[in-house]
Amino acid sequence: MGINDIDPNLLTKLDELQEQYAQLTEKLSDPEVLSDHKQISALSIKRAALAPVVEGYNNYCELLQEVNELRDAADGDDEELSLMAKDELPSIEQSANELIEDIKQTLVTTDDRAIGSVMLEIRAGTGGDEAALWARDLLAAYTKYAITQGWKMEELDMTTDSGFGGIRHAVLNFQGDGVWQQLSFESGVHSVKRVPETETQGRVHTSTCTIAVLPEPEEVEVNIDWGNDVEEHITTAQGPGGQNVNKVATAVHMIHKPTGVEVRMQETKSQAQNREKAKRLLTARVYEIERQKIEAERAESRNTQIGTGGRSEKIRVYRYQDNIVADQRLDQKFSKNKIVDEGEFKPMFDALIEQETARRLAEI
Repeated sequence: MGINDIDPNLLTKLDELQEQYAQLTEKLSDPEVLSDHKQISALSIKRAALAPVVEGYNNYCELLQEVNELRDAADGDDEELSLMAKDELPSIEQSANELIEDIKQTLVTTDDRAIGSVMLEIRAGTGGDEAALWARDLLAAYTKYAITQGWKMEELDMTTDSGFGGIRHAVLNFQGDGVWQQLSFESGVHSVKRVPETETQGRVHTSTCTIAVLPEPEEVEVNIDWGNDVEEHITTAQGPGGQNVNKVATAVHMIHKPTGVEVRMQETKSQAQNREKAKRLLTARVYEIERQKIEAERAESRNTQIGTGGRSEKIRVYRYQDNIVADQRLDQKFSKNKIVDEGEFKPMFDALIEQETARRLAEI
């Protein structure tokens, strides 16, 4: 590819990102922003996501200027200078072309890296008590990994199994660099083949749990009319079997009428805290619906489609007796001990990111 053969749409996009980076840098020096730790964190993550692309593009522009100067010199009347320019020009052009390819690879993951907060929902699936224990173990593995990544964690909702200590349903918020880029691959059905703690005959059972990972948007990205579009009910918290856990009405049940999305939150004894958590989860779910609509529209132009990562799609099998984790989207296998016992998801996430990056690059 010649240095002048770059898609003008790509250059326009890079110019826009350069301007966004400058605006974010300016905001981060604003005294009003500096007094808001939450805003500083969100803006810093966005700027950090843009930095590799913008810095690479700045270097590319410098190389491009050097190429133009060498071309002028090569066409000039000074014979000695012309020969030197012609000799040096191919190397500089090659460097510029290699750099723009690196920029394109970084560019296709920029939006993912800019999302620094996600909601991870996990539900026990088929398998009874063993499914609840599997949900517990998998959630523990994510928690271990989050600690190694330095992510902030917040438990929003948790419904435990009273029998064997498993988890029926849980919602956690993870915040930090790379949180969406990595955890976005986890949405779907996770199947486990193992001898359950509840099994007395030593037989291998297959159980499942379902995971949904939702990007938590900034409020400005989702337009919800809380007064007209959302129906809210306040009730007493419900435990297993439907009995009331307490006599004070603190549980919040919200329904987003335009989409039918429902959220129930009863984790705390404070109605105000449950309402705030319910609003965050409802916002994330509505945002995910809109995001999927956009992705579906884009996908119509593709000849083939990869897995959607939807909740009904089996994405991974954990085979305990073989110490193997097999992701349906990858050819390679991974160690069960490393992932489940130690929370070491990074090699798998790196492979998934590499695969998705290659797919996106093919569409540029």
